[in-house]
Amino acid sequence: MRTVLASEDSAHVSWEMGGGCVLGRAWGGWRRGPGVRAAPKAAAFGTEGRHQRQPRGSSRRSGPLEERPFPGLLRPQNLSRKELVDVLRAAVVDRKGPLVTLNKPQGLPVTGKPGELTLLSVLPELSQSLGLAEQELQVVRAAGKETSGLVLLSSCPQTASRLQKFFLHARRAQRPTATYCAVTEGVPATSEGKIQAALKLEHVDGVDLVVPVKSPSRKDILEGVKRTLSHFRVVATGSGCALVQLQPLTVFPNQLQVHMVLELCPVLGDHTYSARVGSVLGQRFLLPADSTKTQRQVLDEALLRRLRLSPSQAAELPLHLHLHRLHLPGARPRDAPIELLAPLPPYFCRTLQCLGLRQQ
Repeated sequence: MRTVLASEDSAHVSWEMGGGCVLGRAWGGWRRGPGVRAAPKAAAFGTEGRHQRQPRGSSRRSGPLEERPFPGLLRPQNLSRKELVDVLRAAVVDRKGPLVTLNKPQGLPVTGKPGELTLLSVLPELSQSLGLAEQELQVVRAAGKETSGLVLLSSCPQTASRLQKFFLHARRAQRPTATYCAVTEGVPATSEGKIQAALKLEHVDGVDLVVPVKSPSRKDILEGVKRTLSHFRVVATGSGCALVQLQPLTVFPNQLQVHMVLELCPVLGDHTYSARVGSVLGQRFLLPADSTKTQRQVLDEALLRRLRLSPSQAAELPLHLHLHRLHLPGARPRDAPIELLAPLPPYFCRTLQCLGLRQQ
């Protein structure tokens, strides 16, 4: 039986940006501790490095930068099962023993309702295409639907269980094991720090939304309110935006998006929570979460010009949140830790280029 052991917000991390994208180039792969072999080149989804036919639903096309606002962005809902399997197979970063790592496209859900096209639903076909028909892959760790980046799969239930325990112990020790990269609309007040907030899920108009809770009581905690914690570090700033590294130390849906809203710097492309940040005469403030309706993120004209987007294109801006790095234990206790890297998506790199955001 396939079981999702952990998904997006349960990932954690390490600070530096070992791989990534600068001015449109992306690289990444497996790394071990000091003095070990060089990382192999990784396959990035949505690219044509292998001269493959682009699946139906891809936004990639020829033309100048202005004509391709979201290069490499896939629309998974427009893909057939076979096309999605082909995309995921091309997105494999590396294989190591029973572990398979891939770079998930933004917009692909890990799980869903019966009959929906999800990562989990095509694992049998993906396993077969990778020659693993006898032992089907299962998800160990994955970026959430709107988040791009690393997905860790295993064809060995024992290995998956061992990694699940590793992530659980790391979380209890508040030891980061995963790093996300985000572009934020706005610059955090400090260059690095911690974000702590009590959060709860509320069902509003048929949608589950995350709402902060001030001074939660013991009863609140028993009823599902959770104290959450994330680390952040600003890597670069420009055009009123920032490139930020994020390390969640707790597990909660949409934790990183909500935490950046609490910093008054919503993630670019956050069409769910960004409306909670208001502004008057350039001063930002939080609007009440329980009475603020979700809406498409609104960007000012200056930022639209820098991004070379029209308002209608901005309404389709993908979430700029990417699970970039995972740290895993070595196969044996004395082995050096393993580091997994997923290159930034092409549209993410384009945004960095437009905003002049460079890694420090």
